[in-house]
Order: sequence, then C-alpha cells, then structure tokens
Amino acid sequence: MKNTVIRYGVLSAIAICALNLAGWFLGKNLDYSTQEVIGYTGIVVALVFVFFGIKHYRDKENNGSVTFGKALLIGVLISLIASLAFGILDVIYIKYIDPNFVTEYYAHHVEQMRSSLSEAEFKVEFEKLEAQKEMFSNTFMNFFLMFTTVLIIGFIISLLSALILQRKPLQS
Repeated sequence: MKNTVIRYGVLSAIAICALNLAGWFLGKNLDYSTQEVIGYTGIVVALVFVFFGIKHYRDKENNGSVTFGKALLIGVLISLIASLAFGILDVIYIKYIDPNFVTEYYAHHVEQMRSSLSEAEFKVEFEKLEAQKEMFSNTFMNFFLMFTTVLIIGFIISLLSALILQRKPLQS
C-alpha cells in the first residue's frame, strides 16, 4: 500500500503543480473567474490519480479486492501528498513568482463588490473583507487554504472512487 500511495501521490502532486503553473502562466491575461475555473479543473484532473492509485492497489497488490475503508484511506493519503505540494506551490507563487497577486486580487474583488452591491451592502461587505485581509495576507493561511481546498476535493474523489472500486475478496 505504501508504494502505491507514494507513487500515485507523487504523480498527482506533479500533475497538480504542472497544470496549475501552466494555468497561471498561460491564463495570466484571463479574468479571475476563468482562472478560477481553470484552477479547479486542474485540481480535479490531477486528483484522478486517486482513482488509479486505488485501482492499482486493488488489482495489482491485493488480489483484486479492496474494502471501502482501505480504498478511502489510500485515496485520502494520495490526496494528502497532492495537497501538500499544492499548498507549497501556492506559497511559492504568491511570495516569489507573483508577489502582487494578493493585492491585485483584493482590488479586483473590491471593484466587483462595488459594482454589484448597493452602497449600504458594499460598506458591510467591505468591512468583512477588510477584517479578513490581514488573515489572507499570512503565508501560513495561504498554504492552509490551498492545502485544505485540495484535500476536501481529494476526499470527495476518494469517497467516490472507494464506492466504485470496493470489491470483496473471492471466497474459496
């Protein structure tokens, strides 16, 4: 199990980093909504290795059977590796590759709120945003947010994969 988790976890981590770096650099001139869709799509595509890792374990290492719990564990562990890689990549991106990202995204979000809310609603939402601004400027918080996002998506994919791939051992 350990080798499967490491192999497919590393493959997922490489895929998530490559897809998101490509999305960041090739999509630099796209609007934030489109970039967000590309980012989430990259996360889901990279986490397809969860399914293949569980399937590999079941078919190649465990004589064609795997319990739901074991499959879920394998999937979550693979997702954990991808989550760590993406969290670290995001910190590197925000700190070194595009240090203005948070400021630019914040300004964009404020403008979007200003154009879509009444003045009274804007003031309330702006105060909430200002309260969160410091928190999201924190490097650890950026890491934790991206790590958690990928882990949650990975958990859902692990759950679905475990449901699809679970198979009881054949009785002799």
